[in-house]
Amino acid sequence: MPPMPSSLPVTAVADLDLARYAGTWHEIARLPMFFQRKCAGQSIAEYTPQPDETVTVHNRCPGQDGREMSVLGTARRPDPYARGKLQVTFAPRWLRWLPMVWADYWVIALDDDYRWAMVGEPRRKYLWILSRDPRMDVTVLESLKGQATSMGYDLSDLILDEGGSCVRKASSPADGR
Repeated sequence: MPPMPSSLPVTAVADLDLARYAGTWHEIARLPMFFQRKCAGQSIAEYTPQPDETVTVHNRCPGQDGREMSVLGTARRPDPYARGKLQVTFAPRWLRWLPMVWADYWVIALDDDYRWAMVGEPRRKYLWILSRDPRMDVTVLESLKGQATSMGYDLSDLILDEGGSCVRKASSPADGR
């Protein structure tokens, strides 16, 4: 899909600290993707930095048959100066020398405390909204959706995991939270 004429360019965050990014991320929303077509619930990604400056990526989700689906991959920085840009592959190790097995994985929005992240790619085909918690305040989600739309992402097919139960209303002072 070509970007909307008035859209901002897709840009990665200026700096991504892989040690802080490491750990568990819950998928709150995503654009449809072939590899996740059989997921029947919220996907979870685990990122583990390696000594060679790559990152092990372990994605899992409940399958439509009730069993967990899981895949292991690797992420790397394609350019040491574009620190918010990563490339990811789930291809077997012996194929990783081929450029076409690596996909762009750009962190395009990131909470200062690494509580949430939005990941996309420059052609605007893929987008994920991730959170450290299984649920996200609706105000944060709506803000991220607005940022994605301003960068030209078409969110008409956006999938909220678990039918939207991963989104919670923002707390107010009257709630006592």
